[in-house]
Amino acid sequence: MGDNSTAETAAGDTASFGFRQVGIGEKQGLVDDVFHRVARRYDLMNDLMSGGLHRLWKDAMVAWLAPPKSGRRPFDFLDVAGGTGDIAFRILEASGGHGRGTVYDINGSMLEIGRERAAQRGLGRLLRFVEGNAEVLPFDNARFDAYTIAFGIRNVPRIDLALAEAYRVLRPGGRLLCLEFSEVDVPGLDRIYDLYSFNVIPAMGRLVAGDAEAYHYLVESIRRFPHQEAFAEMIRSAGFSRVSYRNLTGGVAAIHSGWKL
Repeated sequence: MGDNSTAETAAGDTASFGFRQVGIGEKQGLVDDVFHRVARRYDLMNDLMSGGLHRLWKDAMVAWLAPPKSGRRPFDFLDVAGGTGDIAFRILEASGGHGRGTVYDINGSMLEIGRERAAQRGLGRLLRFVEGNAEVLPFDNARFDAYTIAFGIRNVPRIDLALAEAYRVLRPGGRLLCLEFSEVDVPGLDRIYDLYSFNVIPAMGRLVAGDAEAYHYLVESIRRFPHQEAFAEMIRSAGFSRVSYRNLTGGVAAIHSGWKL
C-alpha cells in the first residue's frame, strides 16, 4: 500500500492530486475536469471496478445511518459529492419516504445525471440538487439531521474545512457518515489490490470510459488518503464525538461515523 503519512491534506499552499503536488487552488479544477470527463460512465465504472461491491458498501452505510421512517418532521439529510443521486435514492428508500434530501456536488455534469435519474424515479419533490464547494456550504447552521459523503472526501483539497462545515450544518444530535476507500488490513490482499488497482483499473477506464488518465488519478488519490485511524482523528478534530469506523472487504473501503453532541 502507499504511504498514507503523506495524507490528502493541504501542506502549506499545495495539495496532492494523485501522486503529484499541485497548488491548493489548482486541485479543485483538476478534479472537476476528471469528473466532467467520466460522469456518464461513472456508476458503470464503479460496478466494473468493484465487481458490484460498491453497492453493498453503500447499502451498509445507509443501514448504519438507519434513517427514521416516522417523526414530527421529515428526516433532513445532506449528501455531499453525491451528484448522481446514488446515496440519496438509497436514503429515501430506507426512510420509507420520510426523508427529504439535498444532493450537493461541485460538478455540474454529475448533478445533471442525478436530476435526470430523480425525475425518472418521481423523486423530484423529495430531493433538490445544488452545485457548490464542500469547503463552503451555503446552508444555515444546525440545518441537517445527517451529512453523508461517499467516495468524495478524498477529492476535496482542504478536508479539514469540509469536516468543519459538516459539523456546522448539522443539528445537535446530527450525524456524519463517510464512506471512502481506505487501507487494506489483510496480509496478501494489499499486494493483490495494488496490482489490480494500478494495472487493471486504468486499462478498464480506457476501454469503458475512454479515459485511462482519469482512473490513474482515482487510484492514486486512494493511496494518498489517510488510513482509518488518521481520518478518524481528523473527524474528532472537527468537533465530532463518538467517532468510530467499520472496515469493509478487508479495509478496501471503510465507513466513518461521528456525532455532533
